[in-house]
Amino acid sequence: MRRSKLRVLLIAEAANPDWVSVPLVGWSLAKALCDQVEGHLVTQIRNKDAISRTGWVEGSEFTAIDTEALERPLWRAASLLRMGSDKGWTLTTAMRSLAYPYFEHLVWKKFGPDIRAGRYDVVHRITPLSPTANSSIAKKCKKAGVPFIVGPLNGGVPWPPGFDTERRREKEYLSYIRGMYKGLPGRRSMLSATSAIITGSRYTASEIPNVHQSKCIHLPENAINPSRFNRVASQDLTLPLRGCFIGRMVPCKGTDMLLEAVAPHLRDGMLVLDMVGDGPMLASLKEIAKREGIEAGVTFHGWLEHASVQEVAARSNLLLFPSVKDFGGGAVLEAMALGVVPVVCDYAGPGELVSDDLGYKVQMGSREEIISRLREQLARIIADPTELPVKARAARSHVFNEFTWEAKAGQVLQVYDWVLGRQPDKPRFDL
Repeated sequence: MRRSKLRVLLIAEAANPDWVSVPLVGWSLAKALCDQVEGHLVTQIRNKDAISRTGWVEGSEFTAIDTEALERPLWRAASLLRMGSDKGWTLTTAMRSLAYPYFEHLVWKKFGPDIRAGRYDVVHRITPLSPTANSSIAKKCKKAGVPFIVGPLNGGVPWPPGFDTERRREKEYLSYIRGMYKGLPGRRSMLSATSAIITGSRYTASEIPNVHQSKCIHLPENAINPSRFNRVASQDLTLPLRGCFIGRMVPCKGTDMLLEAVAPHLRDGMLVLDMVGDGPMLASLKEIAKREGIEAGVTFHGWLEHASVQEVAARSNLLLFPSVKDFGGGAVLEAMALGVVPVVCDYAGPGELVSDDLGYKVQMGSREEIISRLREQLARIIADPTELPVKARAARSHVFNEFTWEAKAGQVLQVYDWVLGRQPDKPRFDL
């Protein structure tokens, strides 16, 4: 009952139940929190219609802030400079960070009087997830005596050594100077005024100055909605085993490395592969399959609705996900929720989500080393797949216990209790 009375202003510039990635994270966490506290969501106007369709009432449950006069030209500029719809995400993040101060200016203009009057116990900025977006509201909340929480912060995972070609193919030129954000005006005052910093990855936590590390709480941002996962992989160990990849067909996802790694196993009839997703590399991946003589063993499904993705994934034993730059790893969690065992590169988000009892991690290295290590790992699994059902059960149990949005909201509520002095010890989540 005590928690249900907490009054929380939730700021999520990106929060949309109909979209994916960051907007879905923003909406899902905000909704889960509002199920447990007296919350009010503040978001950008582009999300208004989608949120209204869920039954939420504008004015009482959420407020939509109109910054389109500034955001539209910045978005058009970013689209032109990116030179591709699936490229240059660092540039897009930078452009949105330029617009974000105006969004917060309008948020404070509307809600500042209520915050100063003590009508909210906590102010929590959920999105942007990017640590490059600074919040001027933090300092104002501190002055008003209201705890300000930011996060989960995530992003900016560096490209690993040896992948400059992929980096340039993704048009990630701005990533070479990304570290300059640490000198942006407002960052120091935001970190100083913030009561708690939720970090979605170990890397992001490492970028927070040592003086503020005592405020940092590690909590990955992704989770699942159990109602969307009504299938369970059977883990039939009859050969050939079945693997799947789910995601964008872009260089950072390692899809070309995946095809080269699995080629011998597909030709031998020990493995079949489903590739789900679309993107600029799809045509070249089909060419690789033809060159390697594995067209009969791999199916390119293209983009599918979520229900159809679940149907394909639930037929699989393994999620093969050799991404070299994935700060979240939502696809990995969703696969584990279906009882599909993940095989990932031990780097960034996926590497933090998968432990040895839940799946397999391939050591990072050069492109050639990753291909060789992935191929060898699959050979070992094919030779003795008996531990797959054990790992699948453990992975599914782990996700449903720790990585539902309800569980995530409960973890965040512990952070609220800590900053309000209702919980003496800083929360620690061993996930």
